[in-house]
Amino acid sequence: MNLHIQNDPAAVSKDLAEWLTSSIEEILKFQSRCTLVLTGGNSPKALYSLLAAEPYKNRIDWSKLHIFWGDERAVPFTDERNNARMTYENLLNKVPVVPEQVHVMRTDIAPEASALAYEKILSEYFGDTGKSFDLVLSGMGDDGHTLSLFPGTAVIHEQKANVKAFYLEPQQMYRITLTAPVVNRAGKIIFLAFGAGKAHALKEVLEGAPNPDLYPSQVIQPLSGELHWFVDEAAAKDLQNK
Repeated sequence: MNLHIQNDPAAVSKDLAEWLTSSIEEILKFQSRCTLVLTGGNSPKALYSLLAAEPYKNRIDWSKLHIFWGDERAVPFTDERNNARMTYENLLNKVPVVPEQVHVMRTDIAPEASALAYEKILSEYFGDTGKSFDLVLSGMGDDGHTLSLFPGTAVIHEQKANVKAFYLEPQQMYRITLTAPVVNRAGKIIFLAFGAGKAHALKEVLEGAPNPDLYPSQVIQPLSGELHWFVDEAAAKDLQNK
């Protein structure tokens, strides 16, 4: 596990923008495409704005990127809570991506049908064994959740399906999410987390006893790839090993 600590959220976003851009450049030296999973929420907005501007915008060969999402709220694309909408507004509308290479989790069909459709896309890209995505960007909530793997939900322990849809009672909505097995096959997994609200969960996830039902981010452990955490001093304040 690689821990990258910066003073504040702005410095974390800048550090990660440089790291991601360099990683994409390196990957494309050896293969013709780069598969990237993006995340929603508020944390990556500053990162996406950086990637959509110089110098990163010109350094990345967007035509060779194939874009995916880690999870989605089953709300229309017009809804401000929609992860894909946020990503388009802050990044994808501002860079020359190839539309056919951007794979949104559909919310115009039933959640279970959307999960099956996404599962089919992933199967066509990656098959059932070996490496999946080149890069997976994710976040962690104050409660230790990642993707749509929330504390106490059965999907944390999913071993067969790569994508699942389920009703999240506390939020009164359906969620569609990648599962741990397909994410753990990735080449590089990157967590972005900052703020004092994340400090307790970060300590438990990285240094606490295994308890994924309480801290689901613990189930994200790459099989043979790299795991990187990009955090600020406030989130890292309780860590012993830093």
